[in-house]
Amino acid sequence: MSQILTSRQAEELHRAIIAYLTATNLTSSATALRAELNLGEDVFDPATAKKYEGLLEKKWTSVVRLQKKIMELESRNSVLQSELDSATPTSRQNKDPVSWLPKSPARHTLQSHRNPITCVAFHPIFSSLASGSEDQTIKIWDWELGELERTIKGHTKAVLDVDYGGPRGNTLLASCSSDLTIKLWDPADDYKNIRTLPGHDHSVSAVRFIPSGVAGGSGNLLVSASRDKTLRIWDVSTGYCVKTLRGHAEWVRDVCPSIDGRFILSTSDDYTGRLWDVSIPNPEPKVTLIGHEHVVLCCTIAPATAYVHLATMAGIKKPPVTSSVEFMATGSRDKTIRLWDARGTCIKTLVGHDNWVRGLVFHPGGKYLLSVADDYTLRCWDLTQEGRCVKTIGDAHGHFVQCIRWAPSVIKDVAVANGDGQNGQTNGTPKKSGNVGGEAQIRCVIATGSVDLNVRIFAN
Repeated sequence: MSQILTSRQAEELHRAIIAYLTATNLTSSATALRAELNLGEDVFDPATAKKYEGLLEKKWTSVVRLQKKIMELESRNSVLQSELDSATPTSRQNKDPVSWLPKSPARHTLQSHRNPITCVAFHPIFSSLASGSEDQTIKIWDWELGELERTIKGHTKAVLDVDYGGPRGNTLLASCSSDLTIKLWDPADDYKNIRTLPGHDHSVSAVRFIPSGVAGGSGNLLVSASRDKTLRIWDVSTGYCVKTLRGHAEWVRDVCPSIDGRFILSTSDDYTGRLWDVSIPNPEPKVTLIGHEHVVLCCTIAPATAYVHLATMAGIKKPPVTSSVEFMATGSRDKTIRLWDARGTCIKTLVGHDNWVRGLVFHPGGKYLLSVADDYTLRCWDLTQEGRCVKTIGDAHGHFVQCIRWAPSVIKDVAVANGDGQNGQTNGTPKKSGNVGGEAQIRCVIATGSVDLNVRIFAN
């Protein structure tokens, strides 16, 4: 047998073994080994043996620890290699906003809520972020500095959703709650509660400003979704409910308006999603999305930048340009995300999450869909690769991740809306189609909220 150890190493090992045998009262074995190695008391006396006590155990445990560490590093290395293999050259550099994806660790972890966080929303112009919680409060943060600016109290039960928007130059914050109300707050007046909208008969689970384009294009409309199975459209300037949408058979969980304000996408406990044309006097579901096998918790409408990739996935050669809603995404308690076309056909089911899918946002650049779930992760799906999951932030939060929003894009230093990924034009004041000034500047900033009481900011 070839010698692996040097003579010096072998000598050290022999002495450590003798010291171990002596320390564990295996004296006859120690004596036999001494005799075989010619290590008498004169060469290896008790004082010298004392120095070697515990050495063998230390070496042994450190080897096991190092083996475990090596296995962890190899596993991490393989995940990083997989990400690298599926990345484009620009996204490797991470300099191109169109290819930017969030990475761990988060830039800021915002802590102050006393109960799980249910929702987050970016101010369309300033570096303010609103978060709502089961602790009945809304907190306003400076997401650039990672600091708490104020706490807003007014709701008497859990705050379930928040959104910034409203008429141009008059940004408001809307919130909705399990207390059955929607409240409007004025950021320009120290977030004073300027209006409360009662009307729903059960918890109000989602609220979004409808971009101007419908009903005179005032930007004054707001849509809400409720456990009373209805959606309501409100005029924020008067506080009146102008339309009630009935069609879902169960709790309506989420709502997302199109960038032109003509369509509204909703999801429900009845396992469906519904697309409504709200430009007509009596809106009815234009399309019903059937396919999920459990409660559908979240939805989003694809931005035009994603059409080319989603059209390829749908087997369409030329991407459509006819409507503001050509493709949609929904996330469900069945742990899947489904991508749909405007006809209500499921073009792809994205499988990967190990628990309920809670939030979805399209990358404003159109190449990716981002999702968060109760499996504590944030996942990035590449629409140029048939919806393959190319990135997973496994430690996004320490508990269920309940919400995700993308910071609104900016045009000529003026933000155009609050972002659900549609070039920052999902709600609030939309970018006019004839707007001079070219493309929106994508802001590489994402906010997530969790049951772990933390809001996290992922930024470039």
